[in-house]
Amino acid sequence: MRWETWSDFWFMGGYGLYVWGSVGMTALLLLLEMVQANQAHRRALALARSESLSEHP
Repeated sequence: MRWETWSDFWFMGGYGLYVWGSVGMTALLLLLEMVQANQAHRRALALARSESLSEHP
């Protein structure tokens, strides 16, 4: 597809709302996934540290 202007690009032949809404939702969900993965990683590290300290007095 070829766009003559930036507004044509953003409008995407009438499908812009769906295209950019999908892009936005995907970006939001990927960001949420990264935040949750980071939190799970930190919890796992904290649990490993606490187990390691409780095993070695």
